[in-house]
Amino acid sequence: MLVIVFLIVVLIFYCSLLIFYRIIWNKIILDEELLHIGKHTTTISVIIPARDEEQNISRCLKSVLQQDYDINLFEVIIIDDHSTDQTASIAKSLSQENLNIIALDKILINNTINSYKKRAIEVGISIAKGELIVCTDADCIAPKKWLQTIAGFYEHTNAEFISAPVKFHDITGKGFFKRLLYIFQTLDFTSLQGIGGAATASGFHYMCNGANLAFTKKSFFEVGGYKDIDDIASGDDMLLMEKFADAYPGKVKFIKSREAIIETAPALSLKTFIRQRIRWASKAGKYKTSSTKIVLATVYLLNVLLILTAILCFFNSNYLLYFLSAVILKTAFEIWFLLPVAHFFKNKSLLVWFIPAVPFHIIYTVIAGAFGMFGKYEWKGRVVK
Repeated sequence: MLVIVFLIVVLIFYCSLLIFYRIIWNKIILDEELLHIGKHTTTISVIIPARDEEQNISRCLKSVLQQDYDINLFEVIIIDDHSTDQTASIAKSLSQENLNIIALDKILINNTINSYKKRAIEVGISIAKGELIVCTDADCIAPKKWLQTIAGFYEHTNAEFISAPVKFHDITGKGFFKRLLYIFQTLDFTSLQGIGGAATASGFHYMCNGANLAFTKKSFFEVGGYKDIDDIASGDDMLLMEKFADAYPGKVKFIKSREAIIETAPALSLKTFIRQRIRWASKAGKYKTSSTKIVLATVYLLNVLLILTAILCFFNSNYLLYFLSAVILKTAFEIWFLLPVAHFFKNKSLLVWFIPAVPFHIIYTVIAGAFGMFGKYEWKGRVVK
C-alpha cells in the first residue's frame, strides 16, 4: 500500500500544479495593438543554426526575410553546421543584403565538442549587429509580424529574455500513422507550451523552446553565454534562460501573442520523436532552479507510480480501483488545463484524441526520461550524451 500512498500524495500535488498553471495562463493578457503602435527602433539579429535542412531551409528563410519589419533594422545569420546536403547552397541562392551565411566547419577546425548547436549560436552572436538576438530553427516558419511583435514587446517591457510560443505545423495528407504521431506530439507539446508560459509569467520556474526566443546581446555576454552549460548537446534554451533569470530577476518574460507563434516541423517517425524527447530530457539533471527540478520530478514520479500500480493490478485486483481513479483524475485535470491553452494555439479539435493517448503518454514519459538521464542518443547523425 506504500505505493498507493505515494501515488495519492504526488497526484494531489500534480493536480494542484495544473490548477496554478491554468490560473496564471488565463491571467496573461497582452494588448496586441500596443505592440504595433509607433515606429520600432530595435535592431535585431535573427540567428538560425542549420544542419542538413535542405527540405526546410528555403521556406524558413523566406518567412523570416519577408517580415513586416524595417529591412534596415534586422539581419538574418545562418550558421551551417557541417551540413552534408544542399542546405548552404539553397540558403545562398536566396541571397539578400541582410542575409549572412557562415560555415561552422571553417571556424571549428580539429575541434571536438558535444554541443555544436550552442557553438553555432555563439558564432552567430559574435558577429551579430543587432541589439536584440532572436533565435529560431531552420525547420521553422515565422508569421509576417513575428519580429514586429517581439520588438514591440521588448520595447514596452524592457525584458532581457523573451520566451515566445511555438506550435507544430499541420501535416494533413502525410498518412494515417504520421497523422496520429502528429496529434500525439501536438497534444504533448501544447501542454509543455502552456506550462512553460504560465511558469515563466509567474516566475515560479522557467521553460522555453529554442525555436522561438529572444535576448539582448549585451546581457548574453554578461551572463557568460553558454559557459558552464556547454557540456551537453541540449539546453541551448532553458539552461540559458535560467542564467538570465538568475542575473535579471523580473526581466525574463513570456509573450502570449498569436502574432509571435513560430511553427516548427513535427517528427515524422516514432524513432525520430523518441530521440527528440530523449534529447530534451537529457538536460534535466543540469537545472539549477529547485522549483524546476521539483516539477520535473513530480511529473516523472507520477508516471512511474502509475506504471507500478498497473503492474500490481496483476497480483492484486484491489489495486485496479486506485489505478483507474488516479488515471481518470490526472486526465480530467490535464484536459481542463489544456482547454484555454489549446484555444490559444487553435488546436482544441485535437483534444478528442487526448484520452486514447493517455496510456502511451505515460509509458513514453518514463522511457524518454530514463534514457535522457542515463543514456546516449543520436541526433542529426551525431551520437551525443
